[in-house]
Parts: sequence; structure tokens; C-alpha cells
Amino acid sequence: MIRSMTGYGRAQEQIDGRDILVEIKSVNSRYLEQNVRIGRNYTYLEEELKSLVKSRIARGKAEIAVSITLVEGKKADIRVNEEIVHGYLDAMRAYNESAANAYRLAEDVPAGGEMRWATIMQLPDVFRVEKPQEDEEAIRQAVMQVAGKAIAAFVSMRETEGQKLREDVLNRLDFIGERVAVIEKEAPQLTEKYRNRLYTRISDLLGSTTVDEQRILTEAAIFSEKTAVDEETVRLRSHIAQMHDMLDEKGSVGRKLDFLVQEMNREVNTIGSKVQDVHITAVVVEMKSEIEKIREQIQNIE
Repeated sequence: MIRSMTGYGRAQEQIDGRDILVEIKSVNSRYLEQNVRIGRNYTYLEEELKSLVKSRIARGKAEIAVSITLVEGKKADIRVNEEIVHGYLDAMRAYNESAANAYRLAEDVPAGGEMRWATIMQLPDVFRVEKPQEDEEAIRQAVMQVAGKAIAAFVSMRETEGQKLREDVLNRLDFIGERVAVIEKEAPQLTEKYRNRLYTRISDLLGSTTVDEQRILTEAAIFSEKTAVDEETVRLRSHIAQMHDMLDEKGSVGRKLDFLVQEMNREVNTIGSKVQDVHITAVVVEMKSEIEKIREQIQNIE
């Protein structure tokens, strides 16, 4: 199934007291590029997240964002560091005693010489924070569970967009096929038109209708050889058929489609350079315009 290289997927669940959010998005890229944004404490999950994405897509610049938030349970064990507090108090008492006659901390040191709790709480290292030990395996399983749902939504969106691209390209291929039929019908008639014009011109120059028919036929044959586009139209139809087949394939076909578009453009350019006819030139211009639009769409296909 054809997929677009642009997509977005999101999943969020609460598992074991944690709110886990995983978002995956991608844009066009010649190759597969990945970037994972996740909290510093969970960087051990990066490679597995990349492997998950790599197993589902082949091209595109993908960004995986993971948010893990505690929503219940004991977040951390916070205790007063008594040794630090006593150290501050002892230092301030010593200072107060030695500078009693010269200085007094009017607000922070009350009449009794003791510091206020509001001040103590603002001092560095007064509190000791001990975070509970996390079960890395449980977190890994939870995150990958949510990531699996996010990437399913992500791939689904790429497939939906891919089908829209496929339909557009198929419609344009059908139009090009119709234009090829016009050229196949009109190109052979150019030789006869050229022969008639040549006959009339020579007759006018000679002032007589006695013209060397063999010479006319020879010139017409040379003209026909120079303007023959049978090979180009056959190859064009072959490229169109191949592109139809590729658009029904599974997996990454964007690069192969891009190559075929280049080949189609080459054949159309050759037809335009060979056939100097106003109507066919207009048809060539239409075909080149459609091929360019197909090329732009293919840049979005994985």
C-alpha cells in the first residue's frame, strides 16, 4: 500500500500511576531520519523507540516525543537534613555571640538569637530529596505499549494520505495515456502532409506539375525517419504501465517512481524535439505539465 511520508500519530494512557504520552510525526526526507525527545531519566528507551519506528517505515524524517508524568503514589521522600540545619544554627549563634555588641540581624535573628524557620527553609541543602527507585522494565513495557498505539495511528495516517496521492497520480497517468494516443494517431500523418507540401512547393518553383516523384518519396522517407516517435510512445506506455504496477505494490516505492518520472520526461522531450507540429507541440506541453505534477506528488511518497 502506497504511503505518504508525512504523518502524525498520538497515544496517551495512564499505567501504574504514570501518565504516558507518545507523539510521532514525520515529514519528507530522502532517507529515514529519527529524533527522540524524552526525559533524561528515560534515555535508555531511545534505541527501542527508534527500532519500533524503523520496523514500520522506510523513509521520512520522524520525531518521537515521549512524556512520562507521575499522577499518583509517592513522588519522593523529602526529609529535613538535620545536620545541615544544626550547622547553620551553630554558625549563626557563634556569629551572634562574637558580634553581639557590633551587629544584630534585626529580622532574621530574633531577640533570643535563634533563626526563624522561614529563613532556615530557604538555605541550601536543608532538605534532602530521595526519589523512589523506579522499575525500568515496567516503565519500558508501559511506554512501548503506548508507543505501539501511537505508531499504529501514525502509519494509518500515512496510508490514508498515500491513497490520496495514488489516486491523483493515477488520474494524471490516465491523462498522459490519452495524450500519447493523440500523438500515435497524428504523428504518422505528418509524413503525408510533408510530402504534399513538398510536392506543391517544388511544383510552384518549377512552374509545372512534372515533378520527380522518386525524389519526393525519398525526401518524405527521410522526413519520416527523423520525425518517427514510435519508439518514444511505446516506451512512454511501458513507463505508465510500470508506474501503475508500482502504485499497487507494498513497501517503499518512492525512489523507483521518481526514476520512472524522469524517464517519462525524457521521452516526452524527445517527442517534442522530433515533431515540429503546432498541435503535437501543444500536446507535449500538456504532458510535461502533468509529469511535473506527478513528480511533485511522488516526492511525498515513501
